[in-house]
Amino acid sequence: MSHTPSQAYARDLDQIERANADGRVPVVFVHGLWLLPTSWERWAGVFDEAGFAPVLPGWPDDPETVDEANAHPEVFAGKSVGQVADHFGGLIRKLHRKPVVVGHSFGGLITQILAGQGLAQASVAIDPAPFRGVLPLPLSSLRAASAVLANPANYHRAVPLTYEQFRYSFANAVDETEARELYKTFAVPAPGEPLFQAAVANFNPWAETRVDTLTADRGPLLIISGEKDHTVPWAIANASYKKQMKNQEAVTEIVEIPGRGHSLTIDNGWREVADTALTFALRHVGPGNG
Repeated sequence: MSHTPSQAYARDLDQIERANADGRVPVVFVHGLWLLPTSWERWAGVFDEAGFAPVLPGWPDDPETVDEANAHPEVFAGKSVGQVADHFGGLIRKLHRKPVVVGHSFGGLITQILAGQGLAQASVAIDPAPFRGVLPLPLSSLRAASAVLANPANYHRAVPLTYEQFRYSFANAVDETEARELYKTFAVPAPGEPLFQAAVANFNPWAETRVDTLTADRGPLLIISGEKDHTVPWAIANASYKKQMKNQEAVTEIVEIPGRGHSLTIDNGWREVADTALTFALRHVGPGNG
Protein backbone atom coordinates (compact mmCIF):
# COMPACT_ATOMS: atom_id res chain seq x y z
CA MET A 1 0.00 0.00 0.00
CA SER A 2 1.57 3.25 -1.11
CA HIS A 3 -0.42 5.47 1.21
CA THR A 4 -0.40 5.83 5.00
CA PRO A 5 -2.47 8.03 7.32
CA SER A 6 0.67 9.90 8.38
CA GLN A 7 1.41 10.71 4.74
CA ALA A 8 -2.13 12.05 4.31
CA TYR A 9 -1.77 14.35 7.31
CA ALA A 10 1.69 15.45 6.20
CA ARG A 11 0.21 16.35 2.82
CA ASP A 12 -2.42 18.49 4.55
CA LEU A 13 0.17 20.21 6.75
CA ASP A 14 2.30 20.95 3.71
CA GLN A 15 -0.64 22.76 2.13
CA ILE A 16 -1.15 24.78 5.32
CA GLU A 17 2.51 25.79 5.35
CA ARG A 18 2.35 26.86 1.71
CA ALA A 19 -0.76 28.95 2.35
CA ASN A 20 0.90 30.63 5.34
CA ALA A 21 3.99 31.40 3.28
CA ASP A 22 1.78 32.72 0.48
CA GLY A 23 0.28 35.40 2.70
CA ARG A 24 -3.04 35.68 0.84
CA VAL A 25 -6.42 34.87 2.38
CA PRO A 26 -6.72 31.06 2.34
CA VAL A 27 -9.74 29.25 0.95
CA VAL A 28 -10.24 25.79 2.45
CA PHE A 29 -12.27 23.28 0.43
CA VAL A 30 -14.12 20.48 2.22
CA HIS A 31 -15.31 17.54 0.12
CA GLY A 32 -18.24 15.29 0.98
CA LEU A 33 -18.88 11.57 0.87
CA TRP A 34 -17.79 9.53 -2.17
CA LEU A 35 -15.30 12.16 -3.36
CA LEU A 36 -11.66 13.09 -2.69
CA PRO A 37 -9.90 16.49 -2.35
CA THR A 38 -8.88 16.19 -6.01
CA SER A 39 -12.51 16.87 -6.89
CA TRP A 40 -11.76 20.54 -6.03
CA GLU A 41 -8.68 21.00 -8.21
CA ARG A 42 -10.40 23.08 -10.89
CA TRP A 43 -12.03 25.21 -8.20
CA ALA A 44 -8.64 25.77 -6.58
CA GLY A 45 -7.32 27.15 -9.86
CA VAL A 46 -10.22 29.62 -10.14
CA PHE A 47 -9.82 30.87 -6.57
CA ASP A 48 -6.03 31.04 -6.92
CA GLU A 49 -6.36 33.18 -10.03
CA ALA A 50 -8.78 35.45 -8.16
CA GLY A 51 -6.24 36.07 -5.39
CA PHE A 52 -6.87 33.42 -2.73
CA ALA A 53 -4.49 30.74 -1.43
CA PRO A 54 -6.31 27.41 -1.96
CA VAL A 55 -6.03 24.56 0.55
CA LEU A 56 -7.56 21.15 -0.27
CA PRO A 57 -7.26 18.95 2.81
CA GLY A 58 -8.58 15.43 2.93
CA TRP A 59 -10.74 13.74 5.48
CA PRO A 60 -8.52 11.79 7.89
CA ASP A 61 -6.56 9.09 6.02
CA ASP A 62 -7.83 10.06 2.54
CA PRO A 63 -5.83 8.35 -0.21
CA GLU A 64 -4.27 10.57 -2.83
CA THR A 65 -5.93 9.10 -5.91
CA VAL A 66 -9.22 7.48 -6.91
CA ASP A 67 -7.35 4.31 -7.91
CA GLU A 68 -5.76 4.06 -4.45
CA ALA A 69 -9.10 4.75 -2.79
CA ASN A 70 -10.87 2.00 -4.71
CA ALA A 71 -8.01 -0.41 -4.04
CA HIS A 72 -8.08 0.25 -0.27
CA PRO A 73 -11.67 1.10 0.72
CA GLU A 74 -11.01 0.12 4.33
CA VAL A 75 -9.20 3.41 5.02
CA PHE A 76 -12.53 5.27 4.83
CA ALA A 77 -14.32 3.20 7.46
CA GLY A 78 -15.16 4.56 10.90
CA LYS A 79 -14.97 8.30 10.18
CA SER A 80 -17.56 10.34 12.09
CA VAL A 81 -18.79 13.86 11.41
CA GLY A 82 -17.23 15.06 14.66
CA GLN A 83 -13.87 13.48 13.86
CA VAL A 84 -13.78 15.06 10.41
CA ALA A 85 -14.87 18.48 11.71
CA ASP A 86 -12.17 18.33 14.39
CA HIS A 87 -9.59 17.39 11.75
CA PHE A 88 -10.45 20.39 9.58
CA GLY A 89 -10.74 22.68 12.61
CA GLY A 90 -7.27 21.68 13.76
CA LEU A 91 -5.82 22.40 10.33
CA ILE A 92 -7.59 25.76 10.06
CA ARG A 93 -6.24 26.83 13.45
CA LYS A 94 -2.73 26.38 12.02
CA LEU A 95 -3.41 28.97 9.31
CA HIS A 96 -2.06 32.47 9.99
CA ARG A 97 -5.16 34.04 8.44
CA LYS A 98 -8.78 33.05 8.95
CA PRO A 99 -9.93 31.37 5.71
CA VAL A 100 -12.95 31.30 3.50
CA VAL A 101 -14.39 27.77 3.78
CA VAL A 102 -16.24 26.09 0.90
CA GLY A 103 -17.84 22.67 1.31
CA HIS A 104 -20.09 20.29 -0.62
CA SER A 105 -22.66 17.83 0.75
CA PHE A 106 -21.31 16.50 4.09
CA GLY A 107 -18.48 18.95 3.48
CA GLY A 108 -21.16 21.64 3.46
CA LEU A 109 -22.36 20.45 6.86
CA ILE A 110 -18.78 20.49 8.17
CA THR A 111 -18.34 23.98 6.69
CA GLN A 112 -21.27 25.18 8.78
CA ILE A 113 -19.92 23.47 11.91
CA LEU A 114 -16.58 25.26 11.40
CA ALA A 115 -18.29 28.60 10.72
CA GLY A 116 -20.29 28.14 13.92
CA GLN A 117 -16.97 27.78 15.76
CA GLY A 118 -15.86 31.15 14.40
CA LEU A 119 -13.20 29.61 12.14
CA ALA A 120 -14.31 31.13 8.81
CA GLN A 121 -14.16 34.66 7.45
CA ALA A 122 -16.94 33.62 5.10
CA SER A 123 -18.35 30.26 4.11
CA VAL A 124 -20.19 28.61 1.25
CA ALA A 125 -22.17 25.41 1.84
CA ILE A 126 -23.15 23.67 -1.42
CA ASP A 127 -26.05 21.19 -1.25
CA PRO A 128 -25.17 20.75 2.45
CA ALA A 129 -26.13 17.65 4.39
CA PRO A 130 -28.66 18.54 7.10
CA PHE A 131 -27.58 19.50 10.59
CA ARG A 132 -29.47 18.70 13.79
CA GLY A 133 -32.78 20.58 13.77
CA VAL A 134 -33.24 20.52 10.00
CA LEU A 135 -36.45 18.51 9.73
CA PRO A 136 -37.49 17.93 6.08
CA LEU A 137 -36.77 14.41 4.86
CA PRO A 138 -37.76 14.17 1.18
CA LEU A 139 -38.26 10.74 -0.37
CA SER A 140 -35.44 11.33 -2.86
CA SER A 141 -33.03 11.91 0.05
CA LEU A 142 -34.12 8.67 1.69
CA ARG A 143 -33.63 6.78 -1.57
CA ALA A 144 -30.17 8.32 -2.07
CA ALA A 145 -29.15 7.45 1.51
CA SER A 146 -30.55 3.92 1.29
CA ALA A 147 -27.33 2.77 -0.37
CA VAL A 148 -25.87 2.97 3.14
CA LEU A 149 -28.80 3.01 5.57
CA ALA A 150 -30.45 -0.16 4.23
CA ASN A 151 -27.84 -2.25 6.07
CA PRO A 152 -27.09 -1.37 9.73
CA ALA A 153 -23.71 -3.09 9.42
CA ASN A 154 -22.65 -0.28 7.10
CA TYR A 155 -22.30 2.00 10.14
CA HIS A 156 -18.75 0.71 10.63
CA ARG A 157 -17.93 0.09 6.98
CA ALA A 158 -16.71 1.95 3.95
CA VAL A 159 -19.45 1.79 1.32
CA PRO A 160 -18.93 2.29 -2.43
CA LEU A 161 -21.78 3.39 -4.68
CA THR A 162 -22.75 1.26 -7.64
CA TYR A 163 -22.99 3.19 -10.90
CA GLU A 164 -26.80 3.07 -10.68
CA GLN A 165 -26.71 4.53 -7.15
CA PHE A 166 -24.28 7.24 -8.26
CA ARG A 167 -26.46 8.03 -11.26
CA TYR A 168 -29.46 8.62 -8.98
CA SER A 169 -27.81 10.40 -6.06
CA PHE A 170 -25.16 12.47 -7.88
CA ALA A 171 -25.45 12.44 -11.65
CA ASN A 172 -29.21 12.56 -12.36
CA ALA A 173 -29.00 15.96 -14.10
CA VAL A 174 -26.36 15.06 -16.70
CA ASP A 175 -26.48 12.69 -19.66
CA GLU A 176 -25.50 9.04 -19.52
CA THR A 177 -22.07 9.53 -21.08
CA GLU A 178 -21.09 12.23 -18.62
CA ALA A 179 -22.55 10.33 -15.68
CA ARG A 180 -20.36 7.32 -16.45
CA GLU A 181 -17.29 9.53 -16.88
CA LEU A 182 -17.94 11.28 -13.55
CA TYR A 183 -18.34 7.91 -11.82
CA LYS A 184 -15.07 6.63 -13.27
CA THR A 185 -13.16 9.86 -12.57
CA PHE A 186 -14.37 10.84 -9.11
CA ALA A 187 -16.34 8.17 -7.20
CA VAL A 188 -14.67 6.48 -4.23
CA PRO A 189 -15.95 4.55 -1.19
CA ALA A 190 -17.19 6.53 1.81
CA PRO A 191 -17.71 5.91 5.52
CA GLY A 192 -21.25 4.87 6.40
CA GLU A 193 -21.21 6.45 9.86
CA PRO A 194 -21.97 10.09 8.86
CA LEU A 195 -25.20 9.08 7.11
CA PHE A 196 -26.37 7.15 10.17
CA GLN A 197 -25.44 10.15 12.33
CA ALA A 198 -27.50 12.49 10.15
CA ALA A 199 -30.43 10.07 10.09
CA VAL A 200 -30.83 10.03 13.89
CA ALA A 201 -29.56 13.54 14.67
CA ASN A 202 -32.96 14.97 15.58
CA PHE A 203 -33.40 12.27 18.22
CA ASN A 204 -29.95 12.79 19.74
CA PRO A 205 -29.33 15.96 21.77
CA TRP A 206 -25.58 15.26 21.67
CA ALA A 207 -25.47 14.77 17.90
CA GLU A 208 -22.13 15.54 16.23
CA THR A 209 -24.14 17.18 13.42
CA ARG A 210 -25.05 20.12 15.67
CA VAL A 211 -24.29 23.57 14.24
CA ASP A 212 -24.06 26.78 16.26
CA THR A 213 -26.10 28.97 13.95
CA LEU A 214 -26.24 31.99 16.25
CA THR A 215 -22.58 32.63 17.13
CA ALA A 216 -21.67 36.29 16.68
CA ASP A 217 -18.50 35.55 14.68
CA ARG A 218 -19.98 33.03 12.26
CA GLY A 219 -19.24 35.30 9.29
CA PRO A 220 -21.21 35.62 6.04
CA LEU A 221 -22.71 32.35 4.80
CA LEU A 222 -24.01 31.39 1.36
CA ILE A 223 -25.98 28.19 0.81
CA ILE A 224 -26.06 26.95 -2.80
CA SER A 225 -28.77 24.49 -3.83
CA GLY A 226 -28.93 22.50 -7.06
CA GLU A 227 -32.49 22.61 -8.38
CA LYS A 228 -32.57 18.91 -9.34
CA ASP A 229 -30.53 17.53 -6.44
CA HIS A 230 -31.95 14.20 -5.23
CA THR A 231 -29.61 13.86 -2.25
CA VAL A 232 -30.02 17.35 -0.73
CA PRO A 233 -33.12 18.85 -2.37
CA TRP A 234 -34.25 22.46 -1.95
CA ALA A 235 -36.43 21.51 1.05
CA ILE A 236 -33.31 20.58 3.07
CA ALA A 237 -31.12 23.45 1.83
CA ASN A 238 -33.87 26.00 2.48
CA ALA A 239 -34.58 24.63 5.96
CA SER A 240 -30.86 25.01 6.75
CA TYR A 241 -31.00 28.58 5.40
CA LYS A 242 -34.02 29.46 7.54
CA LYS A 243 -32.21 28.32 10.68
CA GLN A 244 -28.99 30.12 9.72
CA MET A 245 -30.73 33.39 8.84
CA LYS A 246 -31.77 33.80 12.48
CA ASN A 247 -28.17 34.88 13.10
CA GLN A 248 -28.50 38.65 13.58
CA GLU A 249 -24.75 39.29 13.39
CA ALA A 250 -23.94 37.90 9.95
CA VAL A 251 -25.18 37.88 6.37
CA THR A 252 -26.99 34.70 5.32
CA GLU A 253 -27.93 34.08 1.67
CA ILE A 254 -29.24 31.21 -0.43
CA VAL A 255 -29.21 30.71 -4.19
CA GLU A 256 -30.62 27.93 -6.35
CA ILE A 257 -28.69 26.89 -9.47
CA PRO A 258 -31.21 25.83 -12.14
CA GLY A 259 -31.08 22.38 -13.67
CA ARG A 260 -28.30 21.05 -11.44
CA GLY A 261 -27.96 17.84 -9.44
CA HIS A 262 -25.67 16.80 -6.60
CA SER A 263 -22.70 16.53 -8.99
CA LEU A 264 -22.80 20.30 -9.53
CA THR A 265 -19.27 20.84 -8.16
CA ILE A 266 -17.68 18.32 -10.57
CA ASP A 267 -19.84 18.09 -13.70
CA ASN A 268 -19.81 20.19 -16.87
CA GLY A 269 -21.45 23.15 -15.13
CA TRP A 270 -18.98 23.34 -12.22
CA ARG A 271 -17.67 26.75 -13.27
CA GLU A 272 -21.02 28.50 -12.76
CA VAL A 273 -21.15 27.14 -9.21
CA ALA A 274 -17.52 28.06 -8.56
CA ASP A 275 -18.09 31.59 -9.83
CA THR A 276 -21.18 31.94 -7.62
CA ALA A 277 -19.11 30.95 -4.58
CA LEU A 278 -16.18 33.13 -5.63
CA THR A 279 -18.36 36.21 -6.17
CA PHE A 280 -19.75 35.80 -2.65
CA ALA A 281 -16.25 35.41 -1.18
CA LEU A 282 -14.91 38.46 -3.03
CA ARG A 283 -17.91 40.55 -1.97
CA HIS A 284 -17.54 39.75 1.71
CA VAL A 285 -13.80 39.12 2.12
CA GLY A 286 -11.85 40.10 -0.95
CA PRO A 287 -8.52 38.36 -1.56
CA GLY A 288 -6.46 41.18 -0.07
CA ASN A 289 -8.66 41.82 2.96
CA GLY A 290 -9.31 40.14 6.28
